[in-house]
Amino acid sequence: MTPQPSPQVAIIGSGPAGCYLAQALHRALPTAELTIFDRTAAPYGLIRYGVAPDHQHTKAITRQFDRLFQSPDVHFVGGVDVDVDVTLAELRELYDVVVLATGLQRDRALDAPGAQLQGVVAAGEIIRSLNAHPKVDPEGFPRLGSDVVVIGAGNVALDVVRFLVKDRSGFVGSDVDDAALEQYLAAPAQRITVLSRAAAADSKGDPQMLRELAALPRATYTVTDSATTTSAAPQSPDDRTRAARLASVAALDERQRGAFPGPAVSFCFGARPSRILGDEHVSAVEYTLAGQNVTVPANAVITAIGFDPHAAPGAASETTAAGIIASLPPDLDSGRIAPALYRTGWAQRGSRGAIPENRSSAKLVAEEIVADLADGARITRNRASGGYQALDAGLRERAVDFSQWLALDAHERRTAPEGRVRRKVVSHEQMIDIARRTAPANQP
Repeated sequence: MTPQPSPQVAIIGSGPAGCYLAQALHRALPTAELTIFDRTAAPYGLIRYGVAPDHQHTKAITRQFDRLFQSPDVHFVGGVDVDVDVTLAELRELYDVVVLATGLQRDRALDAPGAQLQGVVAAGEIIRSLNAHPKVDPEGFPRLGSDVVVIGAGNVALDVVRFLVKDRSGFVGSDVDDAALEQYLAAPAQRITVLSRAAAADSKGDPQMLRELAALPRATYTVTDSATTTSAAPQSPDDRTRAARLASVAALDERQRGAFPGPAVSFCFGARPSRILGDEHVSAVEYTLAGQNVTVPANAVITAIGFDPHAAPGAASETTAAGIIASLPPDLDSGRIAPALYRTGWAQRGSRGAIPENRSSAKLVAEEIVADLADGARITRNRASGGYQALDAGLRERAVDFSQWLALDAHERRTAPEGRVRRKVVSHEQMIDIARRTAPANQP
């Protein structure tokens, strides 16, 4: 019997979900050819554009993925938008396996009267702007004003609060976009109200991130927790996390911490936003707390309530990668969608868990793919050739490969101003131009 050729796998999305999956498959199937697509010219998705700029310790995980792309059997195809430049159907014809690892693209909309007013901004938009994402609003960083309300108290909300309370010195050693930072610091927030529906113990913020706020030499905090819960001494990991979160919230209280320069921040746990007030622009937020209606002035409202798993750009159909993800409910137990088609990361689980959870999701899906390849029932491998070399020659020519990304990466680091680890190129066209122009000529 003629041996089967090495499997060819296409992974759509080069963020942590896609890269962790590629790592797992590379270990389990060392001869497999892996092609990782991304719509931007830079890899690493959420790590580059979604992690707060001052959390460089989190962004450092890209170093392990750099090693992955050094393998000759792993191809980066950057600047290629699946569903636009190449269809999902075409990839399924060319590869034995296709995996959707694109994450979730849209912030969840706030379901409250007034949510459509000017001045209501999604937290994802703030973080992407600070990270110089090439797809952000060309008008620049949104004008927030002196009174800001943040709705949500998960990790993304805490990233936003930490940004709002810091001064310029707080971003030394980061990769923040200085244009966005300067726009904010020209008129920073003076009063910040953080509204969480959950009790402090049950809110979604990581205790370490709360402690990080308390350790900053900036801002004065007050905490109201009207939805308190009681429990026995912590026994399970969940109980211990809740206890740690309560201790971290308590450390914010100004009576223990003292007063510092910067904005006054009020954390309100057990608060339910009821409506956003204003004619055309936000002027205030009304919420209920401990059975009382409260109204707080607001020039801007930042929503940090998660991502919408059912939001797809435009009129994406269920035959496109984006449409398929939007049409499916989360599945924590399996990444299979159809024969030879899988999903991983937030595309599989919904917007839950931080970056490390992508590793466990990738391990599960990689095991499914390996088992299905061995079984042969779900994946039919009858092609003699395909994969990266079978992609349209013009598409491969236009795409940014990993050696070209390394040239762009070196350019961003080389041109970084003092106090920054890199200066990201904001224009996508310029990213591609620099990647191609500065890559070593002897590279493919």
